[in-house]
Amino acid sequence: MVLAGAIWFSAGPKQDARIDSEASSVNHRQQPEETEASSPSRPVETDGTVGNTDDTPQAIVTTFRGDPRTSRAFTWHSETPYMQADLQVIEGANAADFLDQSKLLKFRGDASELTLSNGKVKGVYKAEATGLKAGESYLYRVGDEKKARWSEPASFRTAPDRIEAFAFINVADSQGVDEQHFELWRNTLEQAFEQFPEAAFLIHNGDLTEHPEDDAAWNHLLNKARPWTASVPFMPVTGNHEQVDRQASAFISHFHLPNNGAASLLPGTSYTFDYGPVHFVMLNTEGKFKEQADWLKRDLEANRKPWVVVAIHRPAYGGNQDKKVIKHWVPLFDEYNVDLVLQGHNHEYSRSYPLKDGEIALSGGTVYVTTNASGQKFNKKKEDRFYHKKHLQNWKQMYAGIEVSADKLIYRAYTVEGDLVDEFELERKEGRNP
Repeated sequence: MVLAGAIWFSAGPKQDARIDSEASSVNHRQQPEETEASSPSRPVETDGTVGNTDDTPQAIVTTFRGDPRTSRAFTWHSETPYMQADLQVIEGANAADFLDQSKLLKFRGDASELTLSNGKVKGVYKAEATGLKAGESYLYRVGDEKKARWSEPASFRTAPDRIEAFAFINVADSQGVDEQHFELWRNTLEQAFEQFPEAAFLIHNGDLTEHPEDDAAWNHLLNKARPWTASVPFMPVTGNHEQVDRQASAFISHFHLPNNGAASLLPGTSYTFDYGPVHFVMLNTEGKFKEQADWLKRDLEANRKPWVVVAIHRPAYGGNQDKKVIKHWVPLFDEYNVDLVLQGHNHEYSRSYPLKDGEIALSGGTVYVTTNASGQKFNKKKEDRFYHKKHLQNWKQMYAGIEVSADKLIYRAYTVEGDLVDEFELERKEGRNP
């Protein structure tokens, strides 16, 4: 089925407005090549809901939208739409405090209706908690206060006021169809969070599901990931399996992302966020390259962070190259000394030498990495190119853990079994703000 579109309506007087609390087994299967057209151990899978009704929250995801130190955003769906998007937050870890109005923080977001081509209408909800304390632990639940339909409480922690060093996880191309495929994705996340239990967030380089209109696949993707992404922000890149024929309704409906991307693009398909010493830029390789280049130039010109990491789907320097990325964006990566570009699409592992002006850089330069797949689909290794420092196909799900401090970035890539495949270090470029 094809998504017919999303109809948005306000569920309150102001989007994400704060409500006064006093008121109210591994499958190594090769697939046909793409074309250009707190972390528990083995938790029980759950959709994060209480009860089992059509208006119960499902597919719950947390993301960054504002300042990671003082805010956190959430998205959820329901089988039957309702009018309110309610988010409740309490400080600490005592779920009983949800019954104490003096300790309850209430936020109301926006509700929408997502209509599928078969006529089915689903509810979509987005809300953001703001004004939080830095470095504090919270519990939250989402749902409809009027109907008293709530998700199970889950925890999150805001970023500390001063972030000197942190780690994040990077994956690509989970791209499954059925539940068994997404069990492979779950295995990848489980190993990644065991290796990096303090990871501050997860970046996905695009192609989350095989078919963007497949609602069951989205549910499998997010329910398998929920033991981790209920608490850890899930920051996605738009791939060619998210945006098709200039539409990305399903993708947009599942994530509450920063509203600071290129104005001519669909909201949430390009954006930036800062975390500690790093400026992150998420670009959309599915169109409007020149418009994004104009926006990217302004963004990088204004950046004052010592590190810049870009995430894209179609690669500049992967197993193959996207000519439009090379033409429109790579010159800006060179001009503004982008440190690392995270890529997807090729379903193999590759890492470039530091590159600048289309050549191997003697000093400085940008490193381009394609993290292989985190799901069921792999492609045959492509031809080695001059820019490849490491290039392989091991037919195994992979992930990367990236640790960053003010002066050093350490990248390590692993298989789903936890075997180290690749590692390298980058030092902060001269002239960058400490």
